[in-house]
Amino acid sequence: MKPPCEIVVWYVIPAIRSELAKELLNSGMRQKDVSELMDITQPAVSQYITDKRGSGIKLDDNVKMMIHDFAYELSIGKATKADLISRTCEICKNIETADVLSQLGIDKSELGDDCQSCMGSELNC
Repeated sequence: MKPPCEIVVWYVIPAIRSELAKELLNSGMRQKDVSELMDITQPAVSQYITDKRGSGIKLDDNVKMMIHDFAYELSIGKATKADLISRTCEICKNIETADVLSQLGIDKSELGDDCQSCMGSELNC
């Protein structure tokens, strides 16, 4: 069984990055600019937009709207690279733990009662 923090690292954050990269490209940015803004490599951006990375779970419409709004703010300069971590965490906190676990075929009871890190806690990312 993977610990919740590993699930976040392997599935949740890549799904957020994938959606953000797609939104930034849809706003007219080039892959090179997206990679610099997101502090990832250009090949990573390419993998996110072709669903080779970050496609392990589907995000709900509320989360997608948060990502869309963040991408828009980045594209017009209202948000900056400095906002990336805090906004990613904010988005992550709005992802339903039960939905992610269900998509991955994991029963929440398998995580154990004493696990308060990552998913399902105040420190959700």
